[in-house]
Amino acid sequence: MNTEKNYELAKEIYASIGVDVDAAIAKADSIPISMHCWQGDDVIGFEKREGGLTGGIQTTGNYPGRATNIAELRADFDKAASFIPGKKRINLHAIYLDSDVPVDRTEIEYKHFESWVKWAKERDLGIDFNPTCFSSDKMKDGLTVTSPDKAVRDYWIKHCIASRHIAGEIGKAMNDTVVTNYWYPDGYKDIPVDRLAARTRLMESLDEIFAAEEIDKKYDLDAVESKVFGIGVESFTAGSNEFALGYAVSRGKLLTLDAGHFHPTEVISDKISAVMLYLNDLLLHVSRPVRWDSDHVIILDDELRAIATEIVRGGFEKRIHIGLDYFDASINRIAAWVIGTRNMRKALLAACLEPTAHLQKLEAEGNFTERLALLEEQKTMPFGAVWDYYCMKSGVGERAEWISEVKKYEKDVLSKR
Repeated sequence: MNTEKNYELAKEIYASIGVDVDAAIAKADSIPISMHCWQGDDVIGFEKREGGLTGGIQTTGNYPGRATNIAELRADFDKAASFIPGKKRINLHAIYLDSDVPVDRTEIEYKHFESWVKWAKERDLGIDFNPTCFSSDKMKDGLTVTSPDKAVRDYWIKHCIASRHIAGEIGKAMNDTVVTNYWYPDGYKDIPVDRLAARTRLMESLDEIFAAEEIDKKYDLDAVESKVFGIGVESFTAGSNEFALGYAVSRGKLLTLDAGHFHPTEVISDKISAVMLYLNDLLLHVSRPVRWDSDHVIILDDELRAIATEIVRGGFEKRIHIGLDYFDASINRIAAWVIGTRNMRKALLAACLEPTAHLQKLEAEGNFTERLALLEEQKTMPFGAVWDYYCMKSGVGERAEWISEVKKYEKDVLSKR
């Protein structure tokens, strides 16, 4: 396929605009992408409970081959990761514990995730974590930490405290920083009268969770995620963007921006530079909303490229933590992992190939004509040749070579489940 020859020609073309392609590849390769475990099993987890998703979210589709236990999920993740270049992490929810017997969410401990640490170390993966505040009969009227019932609030506060402790222990065991994300589905289907009371309870619950234990930020960073609405809570969500941003800034926490958690006319790429003025770190949940928070597999669209470009232009590679958050059960789940994560890496590579310093200089000089011209000419630069070489060098398969391997795995493994 003349991959190396095409790459050498591409290097010459990019060099003509002042871009060092080898350096760009190295930079893009080093940025971690946290792959979400829940794509592999439709957010079911391993609690040995009955019932599907509840709490304002749902997975659509019934493609065969869903992982039904930890061994299957890890094997599927390994297969997907083998087709994805660059540094990777795995993002776990609390319901993905490793236990032969049922464990209440308030009773989970580090020992229930110790095998994940061993597995991740063997693969040089980082780990991120999330308490699971949905799909539970312990919710009351769809509420968790904002419930007027103190016993309900206390239950979910205890679960989050346990989850945060586990995250800190994982960080210590791996000598790495775990990013722990806190999201709650709490809200109302119809218009509430007392919005303030619900948000006050949310604030107080979060304060109690984070005050319960002092954890070194070297091992755990706490992030608070917002949402505009969910299924069954269309009129009001307690944890709105304004609430989450205010809480993160006032408490020294991370804000989580999810690409699907805003109105259809909003994009998170435009928010990055604004919030980074006030935050030390930021967590991104990259998904693809189609009309609403539908969590489609991410494609290399304008918004994905804009998100990556904002990260690189701002020099935020160490301060912005990239996590993926979609769950598609209508297609092969391993392919969904590969397509989405490769696209995130493609967007980062494309961003690293931009002559940003030169473009910023033109902008500062008021030379908007040349700025626009170069931005447009860059769109037809030989990016594909660079990506193909990067994949070949990483041993993950060029172009669509990986598809036949996924098909074979589906025939040999997934179809027999």
